[in-house]
Amino acid sequence: MSNQNGPSAARLGVTMPISEAFPTQEDQESTDRLIQTLRDQGLFESEEESRRREIVLGKLDKMVKEFVYVISLRRSHPESVAREAGGKIFTFGSYRLGVHGSGSDIDTLCVVPKHVQREDFFEEMHDMLRRRPEVTELTAVPDAFTPVIKMKFSDIPVRFTKPVVVATILSADKSHLTFPLFLQIDFTFARLGLSSIPDSLDLSDDNLLRNLDDRCIRSVNGSRVTDEILRLVPNIPTFRMALRCIKLWAHRRAIYSNMMGFLGGVAWAMLVARVCQLYPNACAATIISRFFSILHQWQWPQPVLLKPIEEGPLQVRVWNPKLYPADKAHKMPIITPAYPSMCSTHNVTDSTKAVMLAEFNDAAELVNRIMVERVPWSDLFVKDDFFTRYRHYLQVIASSDSEERHLRWSGFVESRIRHLVTKLERVENLVLAHPYIKGYSKVIQYNTAAEKDNAAHGIANPHPTEPADPAGDDAELKTMHISTYYIGLCIPPREAGSTGQRKMDLVRPKDEFIEMVRSWDKYDTESMAIVVKHIRSSALPSEVLEDVELKKTKRPRSAKAAASDTRATKKRRGSVGQNGALSDATSALPADHPSTDVLSSMIKNDVPVAAATAVPQS
Repeated sequence: MSNQNGPSAARLGVTMPISEAFPTQEDQESTDRLIQTLRDQGLFESEEESRRREIVLGKLDKMVKEFVYVISLRRSHPESVAREAGGKIFTFGSYRLGVHGSGSDIDTLCVVPKHVQREDFFEEMHDMLRRRPEVTELTAVPDAFTPVIKMKFSDIPVRFTKPVVVATILSADKSHLTFPLFLQIDFTFARLGLSSIPDSLDLSDDNLLRNLDDRCIRSVNGSRVTDEILRLVPNIPTFRMALRCIKLWAHRRAIYSNMMGFLGGVAWAMLVARVCQLYPNACAATIISRFFSILHQWQWPQPVLLKPIEEGPLQVRVWNPKLYPADKAHKMPIITPAYPSMCSTHNVTDSTKAVMLAEFNDAAELVNRIMVERVPWSDLFVKDDFFTRYRHYLQVIASSDSEERHLRWSGFVESRIRHLVTKLERVENLVLAHPYIKGYSKVIQYNTAAEKDNAAHGIANPHPTEPADPAGDDAELKTMHISTYYIGLCIPPREAGSTGQRKMDLVRPKDEFIEMVRSWDKYDTESMAIVVKHIRSSALPSEVLEDVELKKTKRPRSAKAAASDTRATKKRRGSVGQNGALSDATSALPADHPSTDVLSSMIKNDVPVAAATAVPQS
């Protein structure tokens, strides 16, 4: 598939292009510098790694056919019919778009005939994967908005019980060693109304959606949307190069996560595709420049569309804010082009929207300097400053007693973090609640109840664990798996002339969140715990501080913003509030609002929240 540049190309999009100008020599030189920077960042996959990805996908496709065969026999189908029942995998997302890099995950869809149920996928297929020596970190999330099995799949059969280094000798002289390639795979499921699934199946036919439930439609549309995006861009190589850049920038700025309320891969792809439609003959550098200048001024909630929304022939829900109140509530609607059209950004909150708009604005200014002043493109990809941006954070700590159980428990807690964010947004005196896009996981050992409680509350044991008495009850060390997630708290400035203390009550949102996650039908009081607590920036653990870059490597900022940051480094003492509320002192204190000069006031009190299996709630 290769769409062509030029005025003769078909018009794409819902409006006329803004400009059909071709690149100048300066534009092309800027694009060449961009491509070299992306190569320096290691964004392009080697031919060897591409080949090994194909090996993994081939194994997975073979497993799907075997899975369908086993279920067909279980449903009393004749052996010959069971063999012909087929089954097929489809890739979508970055891999299908052709913008994956070294180490990128693969979004994969398992398509099966009508006699195979979703329960079969999450039971039989899950068990088949669990028995494979190539599969590690296997976890099923059947109750997700789009149900999924997550795993790491290696091209070399290997499963470790302890961290070891393994190499396979591939050449006769034993001089070439290849390590296992572990690919993160998100494996979704769709059951079509067909008696068999041939290898020649094409998902573009809308009639395949007949009689499918909403979850299957969402799964199938992952592949359909990817193919439609490629059909709707005027120049695929330019689109791919620009998208590689935007994806890297979004990752580095920590705003690439649909689960946490930011944008996922398909949303970023649609935004880039829309800008490509508006500048059909532009080169990648120009697309990126226009991308930021357009999006930081976009009049949300006006939707981003790649083509007019189609009603279609089926009785399925199509995104329509005039008809559905939930659709009208979307903050930054980016609408998928494949029928039935859906909003890919329904998780965006007021806080995550504000963070992204600030990043768009900063990037627009920086890219303008890159294009005009030849500032290095690498400046665009400076890592986020999340752990130095705010003075106060919430920690959400999920813990459990086994690896398999923890993968399910921590995954569920992570998927609900955005609900805590929306609850915090309703708290008085809080500007925004900024979730970080990834959690920090570790495994600790303990032999006393106090050590367990401390670990569950994010408190490191200050002293080495004393050797246990072999004859005592605590002779065997126990293991705890812990994942910690962070939310930055942004406090508004104190109004001029105001006195006394302001309180920010976080008790209600944290209690509601804890009740929500504990209501999970797989929650086990004896083996799982959840803690939400306030932590000052000065008390952040070393595991997150290792991610913080030195100040001299940060993105250049305006003098005014830099002065605000300098003021923010001054430490101040505060008093403890009452009844679990956070209160601030009367003095003016530094700002922590992203990309603004707003001054904030200091939060003064920790808010510990005990877990049912840890210590009694305070």
